[in-house]
This record gives sequence, C-alpha cells and structure tokens, in this order.
Amino acid sequence: MTGTRGRLLAISDLHVAEDTGRPLVEGLRPGTDDDWLLVAGDVGERFADIAWALRLLRDRFSRVVWVPGNRDLSTRPDDPVQLRGEERYRALVTLCRTLGVVTPEDPYQIWPGPHGPVVIAPLFLLYDHSFRDPATVSVGEAVLQAHEAGVVCPDEFLLHAEPFAGPADWCQARVRATRTRLDALDPSLPTVLVNHFPLIKEPTEDLPCRELAQWCGTVRTRDWHRRYRAAAVVYGHLHIPRTSWHDSVPFQEVSPGPAHDRRHRAGGMAGIPRTVRLAGPSR
Repeated sequence: MTGTRGRLLAISDLHVAEDTGRPLVEGLRPGTDDDWLLVAGDVGERFADIAWALRLLRDRFSRVVWVPGNRDLSTRPDDPVQLRGEERYRALVTLCRTLGVVTPEDPYQIWPGPHGPVVIAPLFLLYDHSFRDPATVSVGEAVLQAHEAGVVCPDEFLLHAEPFAGPADWCQARVRATRTRLDALDPSLPTVLVNHFPLIKEPTEDLPCRELAQWCGTVRTRDWHRRYRAAAVVYGHLHIPRTSWHDSVPFQEVSPGPAHDRRHRAGGMAGIPRTVRLAGPSR
C-alpha cells in the first residue's frame, strides 16, 4: 500500500444498542479500496454488538484500528458475556485479532498514504478523575458534588476494573505501559494518537455538565501531543464533534454527535466518518 491514495478516516461512539446505532454502522462505507478507519471507542454496549460492528467494518475498509471506550468495557446485566475489567478487555482484544482489527496491544501501524508515513498509535488509557473542577477537591468530594447536581456516571455501576481497585488505578497502569511503548518509537516519525477520551482537559470545558469532566481523561497525558510528535489527535466520548487546535496540533472529536442530532442531521451521513486532518508534528 505504499503510495496509496486512500484516506485516513475516523469514527467513535457508534453505540450499536441505540436506535440510530445499527443503521449508522450499516451506512459507513469507504470512498476507496485503500481507506483506513480509526474507531475511537464505544462501539457497543454488548459483546455481540461489538463483534457484529467490527466484523462489518473490517470487511469494508482496508484496515480498521480500534480502541476501547467505557461502554465497550462495561458489563451490562443483560449481556450474556459477563466478563469484567481486564478480563473483558483481553477478550475484546482476542476478538479483534480474530477479525484482523488492530488494537492497542498490537504493533503500531504505519499509515503510508497522503502526508505519511505516520505512526498510528491506538491508546487505551481510561480516566482518573484528575479533570475534576476544581482540582483542589478530593475525588470523593467531586463525585459527591456531581451526584448533588444530579449527574451520575453509569460507569460507577457498569465499568469494573478487576484486578485493579478502580478505573483510576487501571488508568495509571495503562499510562505507564503506554508511555514505555511510545517512548520506543522512531523519533523521526510523527504520530496519530487515537484514544476514546481526550488527552487534554480543554475539550471538556464545553460539556453541558461540567461535573462530567472528571470521567473524561487524565492530566497525565496533557503533553503527549508534543512529546510524541502528533500530527493529529483523534478522540470521542464527549459527543461534541469538532476540530480544535492546541500547540498547532489538530484535536479531532469524531463522534456523530448526540443521538437526537443524528436523527435530524441534514444530509444524512455527509461527513461521517470524518477525514483525519494531519498537520506538521509538534516538536
């Protein structure tokens, strides 16, 4: 595929269990035989839904790269697959490997297309409540304040972190392991960092409920776009699709947007999946 004219595309938050989710997946198609698709998490709420969606996408796109979202990792009572925590994540990785889908546990791929070569680095990092506001309050106080404001994150009931004490401990372990891998990359190559959660706090400032920010990432990654020569950062989770620029690096939130917006979107699938915009790496 050297010199391919294909496009580097991205999507997140397909949420197959929702009314609009399955038709959305069925409508995703490449524009060329060489198009790659980055799937930035929250494919589905049940194991079988995730398998169905990734199999369909892998049959259509030249290469599919997946990172887990909090919904992918959650264990719903109505899911026949009741695996939890690290065990569930590893089972999803095994599923992806049987399908030929690239995961955060696999060798990083090199995008050879326009503006390449670029290292595609899928990340699995979770969150540790360090985006809480104000940062001076404890995690327990921040969660209590959110509850008092009527904001309750479903992760508290559905996302399990075994064998870790909780998502924050799992997050710290993932950050350490991922940094080791990224530090070993060829320093001459730029990267595309793909994660379900934003790598910096700024995008969370536009959330309708600021209390939700604490479940949206970790400050431990705030300099990764500079440290790892990012030509782009791709993320989802917030359901606020847009591109913002930080240190001359485009940060692209690639979700289709809130479900109610999908139903009434003018032009249907226009602009979905999104083309990843590659800029010069931040040095």
